[in-house]
Amino acid sequence: MERSHSLFKQLKHATSIDISTRQHQVIYWLSTTAILTTCAALIARAVQLGQDNSSSPATQYGTLTLLISWVSAMVLNHLEHRQDVRSSTYIYAFYVLTLAASAIHIRTMHDLALTAQSQFASFCVFFGALIVGFVVEAWPRNAIVRNQDILDQDLPTAYDQSNLVSRLCFHFMQSVISKGYKQPLVDDDVANMMPRRIRTVHSYDLVSQEWDRHVAKCRTKGNKKPSLLWVVLKAGRWSWLPILVFSLLASIMEYVQPLLLDVILSFISSYSTDSPSPPVYGIILSIGMFVSALLASLASGQFYQIGTNLGLEFKAGLVSMIYRKSLKLSPNARRETTVGEISNHMSVDAERISQAVTHIPGIVSAPFEICVGMWMLYRQLGPSAFTGLGVVLMIIPIQTLIGKTLNTAKDKKLEAMDNRVRLMNEILSSIKIVKLYSWERSFREKLDVVRKKELNHLRHIGIAVAFMMIMYTSLPTLITLLSFTVYALAGGPGGARGTMSAQVVFVSVTLFGRLAKPIGRLSQIVSQSISFNVAVKRIQSFLLQEELEDAQIEYFDGPSQQRSSLSESGYSDGLIQVKRSASDVTLLQAGSKAVSISVQDATFSWDQTTAESKKEMLNLKEQKSDRVTTPTSDQGARPALVDINLEIPSGSLSILMGRVGQGKSSLLGAIIGDMYKHKGRVRVYGQLAYVPQQAWIINASLRENILFGNALDQERYDRITAAVGLIPDFKMLPAGDLTEIGERGINLSGGQRQRVSLARAAYQDADIYLLDDPLSAVDAHVDQHLWENLIGPEGLLNDKTRLLVTHGIHHLSEADQIIVIKSGQIDETGKYEDLMNDQGSFFKLVSEYSVKERQAEKGEQQDESGDQSTVNIAKDDIKTVDAPSPATGTEMVKEDDNAQLIMEEEAAAGSVGWKVFMNYCKAGTYIYSFLGIILFVFSQASQIGINLWLQRWAGREGTDRQDSIGAFLGVYAALVVLYIGLDVSVNLIIFIQAGYRASTLMHNNLLQRVLRLPMSFFDTTPVGRIMNRFSSDVDNMDELLPFFASDFYFFLSTVLGTLIVISFSVPIFLAVIPFLVVLYLIIQTYYIRSARALKRIYSISKSPLYQHFGETLAGVSTIRALRVSDQFIRNSAAKSDQSSNAYFAYTISNRWMHIRLEFLGSIVVLATALLAVLGRETLGPAMAGLALSYSLNATYGITLLVTSFSELQNQLVSVERIREYSEKNTEAPDVNEGVDDQLPPNWPRQGSIVFKNYSTRYRQGMDLVIKDISFTVAAGEKVGIVGRTGAGKSSLTLALFRIIEAANSHWAIASHNGADSDAEPNGGEIGKAPKDLEKVAVEEDGGSIEIDGVDISTVGLETLRKHLAIIPQDPTLFAGTVRENLDPFDQVGDVELWEALERAHLKEYISTMPGGLSYEVAQNGDNFSVGQRSLICLARALLRKTKILVLDEATAAVDVETDELIQKTIRQEFKDRTILTIAHRIKTVMDSDKILVLEKGWVQEYDSPSELLKKGNSLFYSLAQKAGEV
Repeated sequence: MERSHSLFKQLKHATSIDISTRQHQVIYWLSTTAILTTCAALIARAVQLGQDNSSSPATQYGTLTLLISWVSAMVLNHLEHRQDVRSSTYIYAFYVLTLAASAIHIRTMHDLALTAQSQFASFCVFFGALIVGFVVEAWPRNAIVRNQDILDQDLPTAYDQSNLVSRLCFHFMQSVISKGYKQPLVDDDVANMMPRRIRTVHSYDLVSQEWDRHVAKCRTKGNKKPSLLWVVLKAGRWSWLPILVFSLLASIMEYVQPLLLDVILSFISSYSTDSPSPPVYGIILSIGMFVSALLASLASGQFYQIGTNLGLEFKAGLVSMIYRKSLKLSPNARRETTVGEISNHMSVDAERISQAVTHIPGIVSAPFEICVGMWMLYRQLGPSAFTGLGVVLMIIPIQTLIGKTLNTAKDKKLEAMDNRVRLMNEILSSIKIVKLYSWERSFREKLDVVRKKELNHLRHIGIAVAFMMIMYTSLPTLITLLSFTVYALAGGPGGARGTMSAQVVFVSVTLFGRLAKPIGRLSQIVSQSISFNVAVKRIQSFLLQEELEDAQIEYFDGPSQQRSSLSESGYSDGLIQVKRSASDVTLLQAGSKAVSISVQDATFSWDQTTAESKKEMLNLKEQKSDRVTTPTSDQGARPALVDINLEIPSGSLSILMGRVGQGKSSLLGAIIGDMYKHKGRVRVYGQLAYVPQQAWIINASLRENILFGNALDQERYDRITAAVGLIPDFKMLPAGDLTEIGERGINLSGGQRQRVSLARAAYQDADIYLLDDPLSAVDAHVDQHLWENLIGPEGLLNDKTRLLVTHGIHHLSEADQIIVIKSGQIDETGKYEDLMNDQGSFFKLVSEYSVKERQAEKGEQQDESGDQSTVNIAKDDIKTVDAPSPATGTEMVKEDDNAQLIMEEEAAAGSVGWKVFMNYCKAGTYIYSFLGIILFVFSQASQIGINLWLQRWAGREGTDRQDSIGAFLGVYAALVVLYIGLDVSVNLIIFIQAGYRASTLMHNNLLQRVLRLPMSFFDTTPVGRIMNRFSSDVDNMDELLPFFASDFYFFLSTVLGTLIVISFSVPIFLAVIPFLVVLYLIIQTYYIRSARALKRIYSISKSPLYQHFGETLAGVSTIRALRVSDQFIRNSAAKSDQSSNAYFAYTISNRWMHIRLEFLGSIVVLATALLAVLGRETLGPAMAGLALSYSLNATYGITLLVTSFSELQNQLVSVERIREYSEKNTEAPDVNEGVDDQLPPNWPRQGSIVFKNYSTRYRQGMDLVIKDISFTVAAGEKVGIVGRTGAGKSSLTLALFRIIEAANSHWAIASHNGADSDAEPNGGEIGKAPKDLEKVAVEEDGGSIEIDGVDISTVGLETLRKHLAIIPQDPTLFAGTVRENLDPFDQVGDVELWEALERAHLKEYISTMPGGLSYEVAQNGDNFSVGQRSLICLARALLRKTKILVLDEATAAVDVETDELIQKTIRQEFKDRTILTIAHRIKTVMDSDKILVLEKGWVQEYDSPSELLKKGNSLFYSLAQKAGEV
């Protein structure tokens, strides 16, 4: 199937190339023909002009010059055609200029009556050929990629293929906008839009190479600290130049319009004199205003286009650098930098750098605009204009102070956000544990504390932004007042009173309005520059984090054939023997044999140690201790591994043993390069494969998890999956091996996850396999199967080098070498027989706990045939190692709708509903929301009042009706003060009151709801998708939404005021308004439908990137060990490019809208100017000035109104997404007051459990995992639960805790959030039972579970879970202190905590840690071994003192000695409690009162161990026999 798909793809590409080639050939020859025709016409004209004696030399020289230019164009056309991407910009621009000049030339010849001459006919032929050539050159063309290697990865994009005009007016987005208007857009509709240079492969090189050179240069200069800010600015290189040029050009064009306004008012004023100007002069001036507005729009569009491109380049490059850095972090750096913090660097910091690029050139353009504006004002007002300059200079220190405040507030807010995101990520990653322990309230309180700090800083940001907004809106009005006051009082010649003519007033008002933009932008430029600097510094600090040194591990291609360097003598088989004495360790080896791993005199730690500690470390041999509680992973100065000398022969099976926390996993970590090497040498000969103790599963199909990027070899794949025993699992899964596996393998059992991990390693076909206790997660018979068919001497990997960590002792005799590690040092090494003969610590361990050893005297003869039940199990579960036939392999692929677990995130279609906006207003309170609108209306009314008052004054200047200066200035000042007061009030209300309250309430609702969602939601929803709501969406709601809401209200009132004033001044303009409104509504509707969809696509596109990043960090050790970093970097780059492409499409669609709205705005300017010119005799200069000054602002105001409206809608997408999760169906209430209040005070008192015809499934629509089971557990009874992997053992415990509900029960249906759910959201107050559900009736077919006679489905979840205790299958610790991990509610004292740790055999270890109970636990508990984490979970259970305890494979990750100690503790401490124990080690449950045997969700057997062992055909007997217990 895949091969045929590949062939089809190649055929499709070949066909596409053929079509594109033909198209390009046609375009090439047509364009060449057109150019040849132009040249021929010019030659003919030159000859004709030469024959005509009356023709001027200038015409002849001009024709020859044009001919030379077009001959050159033909050569350029041939060269440019080789690009095969798009039309030549140079030729296209030449066509445009020549056409414009030729049209003027034809009109000139017509006016001069030269049309009868033959040269005119030749020039017309030339002009016609130009038109044809222009059309051909503008014709869109598809790319030809002649290099097949880059066919799929470097195709030219829509932007690359667009011509000059298409780029100027953003027409290349037209197809997307049109499609978005007709139907909802999807990812494929916007694929391949952005320029190729933005792609990660190019952007990474752009930034990374510059950074590497800069860092190397700083290192050569000693202690000079590298500056990422300088690197980013330098990486832009020449791209900054066009950005700056277009920015300045747009600024110049903006000021051309007030100049033309001055001339137009002079033109109108001339009609009150004896020498009026000709009407055509006024029309030309009107057209000039239109053209200048259009050019300003085009220049501004290109400025934003190029700036957006450069910003995306920086973002893509930095995201890739952050991702690559995360793969190389040292242990210290990994502890100091959490997943949440790194995610924030990618989602927030890189994003802000991208967005700030378009504001940075304002550092040059804004002062330039202010200087130009002040010069033009000086021409109008004379020295009085410097009053405004003085105000601007006085404001700069205030802006600087506000900027510093904003900088500090942003820094602190981001720091608080990092902490919140980190904690939230940790909660969501371990949500099952949080629910099992009923810790939702504790974590919510922790998050509330962090969120309050974040909101406090948000309030400070709001205040600073509100005052910066005032700089933009109110400052120009204040400057105008002060300048006019000085001018009116002393602005005339010799300090006399200035003349407030219409020309002076309205040109000045227009100029002050233009000044408002750069002055207002100053605050935004400062804000964005601060954000840029803060973001760059945060990323810089991360990029400068410590890295692991690749050189500390020496890799070689094949096995070493050298003689061992560790000793001079030894055994003839080449294996290493260690004999310990009080003084030293002697290593012996005889002969020479290929070595796969060699470690010589090596010392490792998880921390960088001080010089003193290194010295102490070297003397540890003389200070050895028999203490068994030595640290293993993070203990300050003490190394985890000391003086390690080890050789692993090629092709051997070596077993690494030791107690919990002695350094077994650390040794594997040292070999793969995950630890600090302080001395010694590590050499690895061949390719490594690594299986971690906690299986790492990615969110992909089961097959993709095994192949891990490799090509499918069906025969090898079938052999490996059979060897790991996955064939029966394939048959049980909905779509076989194509079933999608959720994040962290959520829909697989622990054993299945571990076997998938083993299959992945086996499929790598490596030379060396490091297996970190994979057998602890599987049942006894699966353990045996894996040993016989994969790991053991006869297994699939029998010719590979295997280093296996295990706590089991039943395979030791078959190992080639056994290594015993104790206190971070190798204690014993040798063959099984030799170590037993030495009778050291290994002998004591085995002889005490091995049933096989005790039965050795009876011989090893065993009945091969076994009993019938054993044979049946072998047939059903274990399968033969032989590869299945091709038919068997294809049977794994089943078509099933349930193959997909993680549903694609859907983008809501249509507009962001009014309901969403009203929800946001409600969260901010309706009073504040509508008060803001009303104040904006009054603010605009006062602004209109100011301008009408100025118009009144200018109209009466020099007449008898003129008011006194005092009256004029008094009213003027009052209106300005009123405007400023209203402006201050409205911004403070929006940012400080409404915005702050809305952010607080909506985040709280989201948090409470998410923590109360059922486990089925988390099974099908990636953590990255949820985190996107808590990071990007919450950040947008916090900071951007109030800003755009304020903008929308401001520009809405401004535009309405503009239309009112123009209509009042030029009533005929009312006739134009309906057409303008219709056109604006069409463009807005046309655009907004696509913009909303593009925003949603962009929001969704970020989730896979963050999800992939989180998965990468979780499996970074496996990725590094397998050396597949490049593969993951490529995957990350693809997801980053998809996100960048979506953002590019979104932002460029905005420019598409801008250019069209600004064109319509230019028409408004043209229409107003023409109406003023045509009505010059009836319309006075004052009224014309008022109308024209408002019309010049109309373009800006209307465009920003639509922009702010669309941005508001786009930001409301974040509210919509937050609201989506805030309205999901929750699980059952925490407290059911009607039932919980009636429970006995110490419920459950006895601890009896009754399952009555109980059935359950993981979520609606899936098959049952527990099927109609009934059994009773008496009070105080100890029940062991056994069964093969996937039999339903863990599902039983989840049912007891109501993580999953009884099938078809009320809450199973009401809490379902899938597409097939007919249930309405359960509503009500979170955590409380809705009134109509206070008594929940369990449907008959789902059965029930009763504890002490109480149906648990009627009990509140918090009440139920707090009265149960569990030691879970995956021991989980949270970042914080040991105390917080044991007692998050702070309910017990330190004495009880130490007692619990002592009984869990951890007191001595924790007491050696810095701070004891206050010792900081790293994220995910990485500074504790898995076994130690299990012991902490045991201590938690001891503290709960509940009557029911569930042990879900709690001792799977500990050695047999520690297991025995734990079992002893359990027997002593929980002797009066009911215990349900799920165990892979049959020995663990042999002393249980009863054994419950599950098989495929059914109860197969339930009786005491002795009774079941009497039945030779029982399933339990066969399991015990294989475990060596019979």
